[in-house]
Amino acid sequence: MKFLEYAGIEAINSAINFETPECKVFGRVEPYSCKAAGADKKLFKQLENKYDPTSNANILSPPDDDSIRNIISPFGPMDQPASRKTLFYLIGTLNASFPDYDFSDTKPEHFRKEPSVGIVVNSINATLFNHGNERAVKEVRIWESIDQLIDLEDSDVYSFNPDTDSDPNDEEGGGTLWSFHYFFYNRKQKRIIYFTMRGVSNGVPVEEDGEEDDGNFSNTDDDQDGVGHRRKRSNVDDDFVAGDMDMS
Repeated sequence: MKFLEYAGIEAINSAINFETPECKVFGRVEPYSCKAAGADKKLFKQLENKYDPTSNANILSPPDDDSIRNIISPFGPMDQPASRKTLFYLIGTLNASFPDYDFSDTKPEHFRKEPSVGIVVNSINATLFNHGNERAVKEVRIWESIDQLIDLEDSDVYSFNPDTDSDPNDEEGGGTLWSFHYFFYNRKQKRIIYFTMRGVSNGVPVEEDGEEDDGNFSNTDDDQDGVGHRRKRSNVDDDFVAGDMDMS
């Protein structure tokens, strides 16, 4: 996934980072192009081997076709290329946004397709308003800026709902009171807007951006399944950038 530079992002992110008497609120809006880089290419092959019944790996050791078709998925049947592509884009976005984590084992059921863009926008606005931040919506007009990046009316919205002890927002210093992860996905534009926020208790010290962590993460055991299986990734493929992959 390729991060898209946009002059308005700084103003948006500044507006959704603020402090209240109850908590500190940290928000991020990140635009991505669905263009594959080296690590994405590896992830795509991994997901294909896992969910595509016609992949070479599954031809050699064929799974039960029904086991793939019956997977709970907000994207549609996982034996269909379009469903696997959407899962790939969302996991790739998480990997890009949290570069010290590996979400490659995240399962389709940890995502949900939201009923509409309007419902999600209203939910985010309600969170901002309830924490005394009407300015982000009414003065900074974050949604107008986001709509310039991605046509919201022509987008689908997915949420990421990890287990409570596996939320990367909670692991970034702990003390998280609430958080959410939304992905606005426009298939025609091949773009994703990742919008995440978290409220952290005022009594919890929070590392400043750019500070190095000590490399200790919970749920890093390689034997764990699902979204809890997140390893610190190596930088083997960081310098390799591929072109657009044909995933049709």
